[in-house]
Amino acid sequence: MLNALLFDLDGTLTDTDKLHLLAMQQLLLEEGRVFTEEEFDAHVSGRANADLCRYLFPERSVEEHQAFADRKEARFRALSPRLQPTPGLPRLLAHGEAAGLGMAVVTNAPRANAEHMLAAMGMAGRFRHILVAEELPCAKPDPLPYLTGLERLQARAEYALAFEDSIPGVTAASKAGIFTVGLTTSQRPEVLLAAGAQLVVEDFTDARLWALIERMSAQAQ
Repeated sequence: MLNALLFDLDGTLTDTDKLHLLAMQQLLLEEGRVFTEEEFDAHVSGRANADLCRYLFPERSVEEHQAFADRKEARFRALSPRLQPTPGLPRLLAHGEAAGLGMAVVTNAPRANAEHMLAAMGMAGRFRHILVAEELPCAKPDPLPYLTGLERLQARAEYALAFEDSIPGVTAASKAGIFTVGLTTSQRPEVLLAAGAQLVVEDFTDARLWALIERMSAQAQ
């Protein structure tokens, strides 16, 4: 039955939260504002730029929000010329390709970041689709980005797996009806489970994940 794999990007395919945090800390410090990791985890991690800017600068205009977001993403890209894939990811992608599974990235990151990160990991061209939430009417935690990913892959939710590391992402994927695997890159296991994850792993090498893939694949026989 398994015929599709849908992946978040930041914190899922590669661990980038600390680089995003550093980029934001540098820019906010220029304005005299101290920004902590705890604040980042609670209010920023996994969220679209429009949401995080509304949190950071509720008094500023949409144009000012976009200008800050553009500066932040440019700073992030400058800090990440190379990125390491999450352990086990190359094996999982190779398995997906060999099995003919549809594979897509579903991200709240801007397209420029998505393309940069995949290239920085040496994975440009490995995914059939890159779904960018800011190009859709709704971003995560709304399920629309994942529902759109399923549509593009011509897949059904019950025959797919989603991989996420953030509360908005897990919420979006699980609300789309997809079996959601949470990665503990940025959140504790119990937090991911409460958000809707059905399995929580440290990375893509976890034997429980591969047992799940085997079970779902065998159901098609």
